[in-house]
Amino acid sequence: METTTLGVCPCHGRPWVDLLLRKSKVVREGERALSIRAQEDRGRAWATEHGYCVRKVWKENLSAWSDVKRPKYDAAMSAVLHGEVPCLWVYALDRFSRKGAEAVVPILGKARVIFDYERLDSMDERDRRWIIDRAENAREYSQRLSYNVRTTKGRQRNEGRWLSAAPFGLVVDPVTRKLSPDQVPYMCIVAGKREITPWQVIVRIFLEISGGTAARALARKFNLEGLRTTTGTQWSVTQIRKVVIHPVYEGWLTVMALPSREPMRFVNDNGQNVLCVEPGAANQMISAKVAATARRVLAGNQIIDNSRREGRAVHALSGRMRCAGCQRALVADGNSYTCSTQQHGAICPAPTSVSRVAVEKYVVAEWSNRLHRADDEDPLMIAVAERWQALIRPEESGEVKEARAEFKAAQAKLDKFMADDAADFYTGRSAKYRIPHKIAAEQRLDAAEERVKELTSGGRVDITFLIEGHAEETWRGADPILRRDLLGLAIDCVTVTKSPGRGKRFKGDERVTIVWATPEGAEPAEEEFEQAA
Repeated sequence: METTTLGVCPCHGRPWVDLLLRKSKVVREGERALSIRAQEDRGRAWATEHGYCVRKVWKENLSAWSDVKRPKYDAAMSAVLHGEVPCLWVYALDRFSRKGAEAVVPILGKARVIFDYERLDSMDERDRRWIIDRAENAREYSQRLSYNVRTTKGRQRNEGRWLSAAPFGLVVDPVTRKLSPDQVPYMCIVAGKREITPWQVIVRIFLEISGGTAARALARKFNLEGLRTTTGTQWSVTQIRKVVIHPVYEGWLTVMALPSREPMRFVNDNGQNVLCVEPGAANQMISAKVAATARRVLAGNQIIDNSRREGRAVHALSGRMRCAGCQRALVADGNSYTCSTQQHGAICPAPTSVSRVAVEKYVVAEWSNRLHRADDEDPLMIAVAERWQALIRPEESGEVKEARAEFKAAQAKLDKFMADDAADFYTGRSAKYRIPHKIAAEQRLDAAEERVKELTSGGRVDITFLIEGHAEETWRGADPILRRDLLGLAIDCVTVTKSPGRGKRFKGDERVTIVWATPEGAEPAEEEFEQAA
């Protein structure tokens, strides 16, 4: 009696009925699916005709066959199975579920579900077999349709056809479904009076990121220039990243990796990647080297050194001096190094000013003594050798840095594969990608390791002119720019405290802290950090 009371509309005294409405996001094979609004109109008409009042309308816009969760379906089923509502109305069996008998057997003879199109009632004994048969027919149709779609898409992907909208910077041929760079101007930079094409923006993103520009800085630069995306919005770090990580700009067909929702190269049945660009456009795509460098820089696996350029400072310690009061730079000012914070009119708690001649003399002496005391295994000498090689053979040194960065990125890629594998990422439809991804990650790491060994096994760098007491003599015989570079081989930072009083004699041991260089990839000694602070 209590259930009946709960299942009756208090206003009209008629029993409740819920409406379950569903339409797939994608209508396949030209089927004319009834809209959700039209389904609701029919459901309300049925309720009025049969003496019911509509209590709740459950609306879904998703598939009834895939593994996607259906919280509204679950809620509607719970309500009717537990007697919360006496009846559930559904437009048709295939709108209810396409999982076959397993979906309808729990309701047969236990809860009233009306399938309007088929005119079937789950509480009617004569309709049981019809409901089961129709449910199984819907399941078979869905399986066949899913198989046909997968087969067709698989064949098209093996042919390198792009099956969705073209990414920014590219256009897709409506017939061949192949991609090519979008060279049609989409906006005009008013200040510069020049037209910009989407592909020019893509090329610039890869070149700037691979050259060391931060994604945030590049987005800010684009926005200041008035550049916008194709939708008219401003550029952001996220949008820059989406471009850089996407393999399509190298010409590769991609699929979306779940659950990360990031694009990865499509692997065909032969375990090979597939190109998706027009034959004549292959040479116009972003090169693999530029793309790989940009991704390493973006991920923080490679640091681009932009410091060695024309117009560099020539004072021996410029760029390495720090004020202990505010930790900002000490800049050359006449015969002194002075706190840059104070120079700019801001407040430094202990502004430093020190004689350039006095501090340089002290630092050079300390630099010479430190090199003289170091042995061959001293980390400082490893750092000096690395930096000297970068000075005299910048191209060679650049190759080593790039090789080490690639090794780091390859290691991270293999680690990610192992994490995904442990989390059962490669199951279901993703299972076919497991072995190809494992092999690709291992081969990439092996190749990167070989390259590092190849580049670093060519013998030791000769720095004898800096050891055995020759460092200071070498420094005196050098020109101003080389002097600064020589100090930079062994010194990262020189912090100077404020003088204890006007006219006091400079005492380097009391006022100066030197942070010595460390090999690439190593952390500075902990005590050096504490002293610099």
